Amino acid sequence: MLLSWTAPARCRLDPGMTTKRMTQLACHAVLGLTLPCLFGATTSACATAPAEATSGGASLTASTGATAPAELPPLPPAEGNPFAGATFFVNPEYRARIEAAAVKAAPADAALMAKAAAYPTAVWASSIDDIKKKLLPALRDADAQRKNAGGKPIVSVFSLYDLPGRDCNAKASAGELAADARGAERYRKEFIDPIASAFAAHPDQRIVVVLETDSLANLATNLGTPACATADPIYRRSTAYAISRLAAVPNVSIYLDAAHAGWLGWSGNRAKIAAIYKDVLQLAGGDDKIRGFFVNVSNYNPLTGDFGKQLEPTNPCPNELTYVTELADSLRWAGITRKAFLIDTGRNGRGGLRQKWGSWCNVHHAGLGERPRAAPAPLVDAYYWIKPPGESDGTSDKTAARFDEMCAGGDAAPGAPEAGEWFQSYFVELVRNAEPPL
Repeated sequence: MLLSWTAPARCRLDPGMTTKRMTQLACHAVLGLTLPCLFGATTSACATAPAEATSGGASLTASTGATAPAELPPLPPAEGNPFAGATFFVNPEYRARIEAAAVKAAPADAALMAKAAAYPTAVWASSIDDIKKKLLPALRDADAQRKNAGGKPIVSVFSLYDLPGRDCNAKASAGELAADARGAERYRKEFIDPIASAFAAHPDQRIVVVLETDSLANLATNLGTPACATADPIYRRSTAYAISRLAAVPNVSIYLDAAHAGWLGWSGNRAKIAAIYKDVLQLAGGDDKIRGFFVNVSNYNPLTGDFGKQLEPTNPCPNELTYVTELADSLRWAGITRKAFLIDTGRNGRGGLRQKWGSWCNVHHAGLGERPRAAPAPLVDAYYWIKPPGESDGTSDKTAARFDEMCAGGDAAPGAPEAGEWFQSYFVELVRNAEPPL
């Protein structure tokens, strides 16, 4: 496709520039990011996500006068990958849940479950109480596993998930802290500060933090929801505080939530989230505080293929590997360079499951995806099971206080318990439908 525009004389374009790159330049000009001049064209790649896909759309605003960023090596530095050369911590608490599930399963399913129990998953701290109940025991267990492995480096992954006003655009995973000054203070003093101290007490571990799933992405697309509009400044400041505090611990690597292709894949949404990251990272003290971003947590997007095109043909990112490549480019235009990604592959083994890309709750017929491993693809530090397979996304009980309509929709598996609780029949589906097979 050729672009119908004439560049002003002061624009110095490479004569060998590809059509794709010219398209990106045009899109970034329309989206208001830094460019030396404004091109008089738009393309379908500049489109914003339909409201149905993201519950909100990006506003496109033209601007001129800034300098385009220099071309930089796209890959993050390999020596900073915390997963490389390390043993992955296997959470005994999660393994025990699988073992209990296997007792209730048919023999063939129990055998598959036993295989799944050997893989690492993230430890979720979803409340202040979880620090003592889950996080501290996991740190001790990881130290024991490191010693049993002869002192080889061990990497443990912690999902910190207690932001004030959490889950502002849904009900299924609403949190304990209010989106107000008191909630923000408790988040700092009772959640982040004790966790930072706990991590510092285990200097021999490589600790990975995936920080606040489903948080900043809501600020890019869902400010039309009053709860998200209220939470906006609190999300930004609280996230910045967490980054700054945790980055001061030398053995901690931080990744920020970047949603997934079906949420932020459109160029307009990627531009908006890049601007949000830039603001938050400036508040935190600079983008060197984080290793990168994590995507597809608790979601089902395959790594490759065109299943996404069937759901939303306007989305230029039909899968997660395409999404991280395009997001890295959007980040570069915002001045955030050479960052790595984690991809949650715990439930994305099968594609083509959903009628709507916005369906996120216990999607029926899903299967385990690629096994956790380090450096599996360009830009990617690791595939990892961040959402522990078998834990529910939310209840299908319409009388429950945290019931969300998505959890009883046509794409959702029936009979689901509350978010975080064990969903036996769903786990059976995941191990049976694993791709690659267990």
